[in-house]
Amino acid sequence: MKSYRNELWFQIPRRSGIVNITPEVNDCLRESGIHEGLCLVNAMNITASVFINDDEPGLHQDYDDWLEGLAPHEPLELYRHNHTGEDNGDAHLKRTIMGREVVVAVTNGKLDFGTWEQIFYYEFDGRRRKHVLVKIIGD
Repeated sequence: MKSYRNELWFQIPRRSGIVNITPEVNDCLRESGIHEGLCLVNAMNITASVFINDDEPGLHQDYDDWLEGLAPHEPLELYRHNHTGEDNGDAHLKRTIMGREVVVAVTNGKLDFGTWEQIFYYEFDGRRRKHVLVKIIGD
């Protein structure tokens, strides 16, 4: 069994944003030389997520609207976490809702997706450099 590890780095210029990272993960898979196995893609910051869904702008806006309704950024006093001097209490909750990582099967050297599935990085507290781990194991 082989193992491959890489980091993808992002700096979202706004507080929140969604980036389709499927092409970068496919590049990692090609570089790994693995044809059968599993691919883990993991947000390495507690205020960001990785998820799988459709690459449709309306859906992405629906996510933003839904999450802001569940955990609005303001008022900042709403979150005890922000009493420590932070302003990202909402981002921690949004990450919990959207999840930390995804695992995708690798079959015949390709990510084994369902129809329309893509991998996304979702930032909730941007404007600084953060990264995603790609770990692929298999043969």
